[in-house]
Amino acid sequence: MEYFKKLLDLLKTEREEDQNAYLKLTESSSVADRRANGLTWYPIAIRGSEMSRGDYLTVEMERTSHLDISHQLRFGASVVLFSNHDPKVDRVEGVVSHQSGHKIKVTLRTDELPDWSRDGKLGLDVLFDNNSYDEMQNALKMAASPFEKEEDGRLVRILTGDLSPSFNTQTHLYRIPSLNEVQQIAVDKILSATDLAIVHGPPGTGKTTTLVQAIKALIKQDHQQILVVAPSNTAVDLLSEKLADEGLNVLRVGNPARVSERLTALTLDSKMSEHSSMKEMKNLKKQANEYKNLAHKYKRNFGKAEQEQRKALFSEAHKIMKEVGNTEQYIIDDLVTKAQVITATLVGSNHYTVRNRHFHTVVIDEAGQALEPACWIPVLKAKKVIFAGDHCQLSPTVKSNVAARNGLSTTLLEKCVALHPEAVVLLEEQYRMNEQIMGYSSRIFYEDKMKAHASVATRVLMEGEEPVEFVDTAGCGFEEKLEGTSTTNPEEGVFLMKHLTQLVNRVKDSGVALADFPTIAVISPYKQQVYLLKELLLNAPELMVYADKIAVNTIDSFQGQERDIVYIGLTRSNSEGVIGFLADVRRMNVAITRAKKKLVVIGDSATLSRSEFYNGFIGYVEGFEGYKSAWEFVEG
Repeated sequence: MEYFKKLLDLLKTEREEDQNAYLKLTESSSVADRRANGLTWYPIAIRGSEMSRGDYLTVEMERTSHLDISHQLRFGASVVLFSNHDPKVDRVEGVVSHQSGHKIKVTLRTDELPDWSRDGKLGLDVLFDNNSYDEMQNALKMAASPFEKEEDGRLVRILTGDLSPSFNTQTHLYRIPSLNEVQQIAVDKILSATDLAIVHGPPGTGKTTTLVQAIKALIKQDHQQILVVAPSNTAVDLLSEKLADEGLNVLRVGNPARVSERLTALTLDSKMSEHSSMKEMKNLKKQANEYKNLAHKYKRNFGKAEQEQRKALFSEAHKIMKEVGNTEQYIIDDLVTKAQVITATLVGSNHYTVRNRHFHTVVIDEAGQALEPACWIPVLKAKKVIFAGDHCQLSPTVKSNVAARNGLSTTLLEKCVALHPEAVVLLEEQYRMNEQIMGYSSRIFYEDKMKAHASVATRVLMEGEEPVEFVDTAGCGFEEKLEGTSTTNPEEGVFLMKHLTQLVNRVKDSGVALADFPTIAVISPYKQQVYLLKELLLNAPELMVYADKIAVNTIDSFQGQERDIVYIGLTRSNSEGVIGFLADVRRMNVAITRAKKKLVVIGDSATLSRSEFYNGFIGYVEGFEGYKSAWEFVEG
C-alpha cells in the first residue's frame, strides 16, 4: 500500500537522522560529556540483583553524584552497563525495567554479574533507541499487509481515507451533569461511533475531563476493556490518575514520569507485589538464588565431581526460574484481564504484557503531538479509535527536516480531521483565559468559534490592568545575537525583567499576600534566551522574593500548563525580518494561550510585522489599546 510505503521511507529517513545525531553526541565523547548530555549515569553503585524472566539478571543501581543533571534513562530504554577501567571491553547490555528518582533497575542480558562489576568505576549509558523505531516500522508493515478478514482492515481503510466512519444513532446516551453542552456532544459522538471519533480540544476547554467521562461511559456501555495511550509518560500519568479517581480499575503499563504514591499504586510492579500469588513467587526466586549462589562458590578450576555439582545446581536454579516465569505470567495475565483500563505510551502499548491483546476501543490522547507511525502501534489493536488532542498546537518532534517537509510532522489526527469532519467535535468553551487573551487564538486557529466561560471571560489581574499587552521594542536597538545554534537578545531580556518587576510591584502594592501572589510564566522560544532570562531572574532581588511563583522556560515546556501572568519575549530583532521558527505559528498558539489573567508579549514589530500572523496579532492588540511602545517604559 503506497500510503504506508511512504511512511516507512519517511521513518527510515528520521531514524538515520536521529542515529547520526546520537553518534555525534556519543562517539569519542568522554563520560563527562555524555553525562552532561543526559546520556549517562556515572558513577553508579550496584545496590542489589535478582534473577528475572528468561534467566536474565535484574540489577538495581543508583547514581551517586551529579544528581541535578537531567537524563534520558527511561523505562524500556536500551542501556549498557560499563566499567570505566576498560569501557570498550567491560560492558553488558540490558533494558531499563524501572526508573525512579536516582535509582534504576536494569535487566541485563546475562545470568550473572561480570567480575569487573566489583572493581568500581561503573556507569550506565543510554543506547540508541532502536526498539521504538522497530516497533513503529513493524506496525507500519503490518498495517500495509492484507488482512485475513475484510472487517479487520476496516479501521485502517477509514484512517487512510478509503472508507468513511459510521455511527450508531440508536446508542443509549449517558447524561453527565458535570459536562457542558459541547463536552456532552463529544461524549455522545464517542459512544455512537462504530470506528472513529475525534475530540478536538483547544486550550482550556476541558479535553481531559471530557475524555475521562467518555471512557467511563464507554465501559458502562460496552463492558469491555479500553486501552488508553498518549505520546508522553506525563500525559499517560495524568489520565491514569484521573481515571483511577473516577473509581476505574486502571493498570499503568510502564514507568510513571513522576513519583507519587497514587501513580505507583497503578503500576504493574506495584499491583504484582500485592497479588496473592506473589509470596509463592518470591519464595521460588529465593530458592533459585540460593542454588545459583552455591554454584558460584565453585572456582573455575575444579575437578569433575565439582563440575557436575555446579552443573546440577545451575540446572535446579534454571528449573525453578521456569516455574517463577510461569507464576509471574499467571499474575500478569490475571492483573491485565481484570483491569478496566490499561494505560501506556504509544510504543509502550506493545509491551510484552499486552503485546498480543486486542481491544474494542483504543483512546489516543495528545494525538496532536503523536508521530503517525507510533499511532499505528495501538491502532492495530483496536476495532474503534478515539483521537483527542489539538493539531493547532505543538506538533510532534521530527529531527529530520527532510522527513518533516515530506509529511512526517503531519499527524494522523490532523489527517483524520481533514478526511472525516463528521467524526470531529470541537470543544468550544474554555475555562482558562480572559476573552481578550483567547480572542486572537480563536480567530486564527479555531474559526472564531471559541468562547470564554462566564467565570473567566472578564477576569483580570487587577482593576485597570489590561489583559493583553504587546510591548514594541522597535527602534530601541535591542539586537538579537546568535549563540551557537540558538538566538539570544540580552537587551530584550533585561527590558522584560524590568517590565515584570514593575508589574510585580503594582500587584504587591495592591495588597496581595505572598501566599496568594499570582503565578507567572516567562517564556522564550529560544533555549539560550531562557538561560539568559533565568540568570537575570537570579539577579533581580525584587523578583526573587516571588521565585517560587515564577517559572522561566521554553514554549514547549509549558504545553498543557497555565499561569495567571505570562510574559513572552519573542527574541528576534533584525533588519531582514528573519523570524526563524517563530514562523511555526502553532508553537505561538501554545505560548499565547497559557495566561489566565494577563498576557504580555514583547517583540520588535519591525522584524515581526512581515509575518501575517504577528502583524495580525499586533493589529488585534491595538484594537483594545493593548499596544505599548517600549520607549514608554525605557524613558520611565
